[in-house]
Amino acid sequence: MIEYLLIFSNATGIYGFMNTPWGWPIIESIHFFGLSLLIGTVGIFDLRLLGVGQGIQYSQMHKLVKVGVFGYSLNVMTGIMFLTTAPDQYIYNPAFQTKLFFMIIAGLNMIVFYLTTAHAVKTTPADSYATHPAKVIGAVSLLCWAMVIICGRLITYFRPPYHWCWFC
Repeated sequence: MIEYLLIFSNATGIYGFMNTPWGWPIIESIHFFGLSLLIGTVGIFDLRLLGVGQGIQYSQMHKLVKVGVFGYSLNVMTGIMFLTTAPDQYIYNPAFQTKLFFMIIAGLNMIVFYLTTAHAVKTTPADSYATHPAKVIGAVSLLCWAMVIICGRLITYFRPPYHWCWFC
C-alpha cells in the first residue's frame, strides 16, 4: 500500500512539491485554515445544539455548516498530500489510525443528525432548546472533532519503531 501511495504522490507531483522548502509549511497552513473553518462553524453549531447562544436561530446557525464543509474539503485534500508524501509516518501510526476512527464516527454522527433530527432542529424557535437526541449528537460531534485535533497533533510525537496497525 505504501508503494502505491508513493507512486501516486510522485505521478501527481505532490511528492516533489511537498519536498520543496515551502511545500510542507504551505500545506500545513492550508490544513490549519481548513480545520479552523470546520471547527469554527460546525463546533459553534454543536455548541448551539447544547444550549450555548440561546436566542440565535438554529436555521441561521446551520447556514454556516457549508463553510465547515469547505474547511473539511481543504483538510481532506491537504491530508491526502501528507499521507501520500510520507505514508510510513501515517499508515502505521496509532495516533493517525485513531484520528481516522474519530473522523468516521463524526461522519456517521452527522448522517444520524440529518436522518433523525436536522429538520426538527432547524424549525426549533431561537429561544428554545434542542431535543435531547440533538444535544447528544452535538456532544458526540464536539468530542469527535476534539479527538481528531488531539490525535492530529499526536501524529508527530508518536512514531513507533515498528509497523503496528489496529485495523490492518
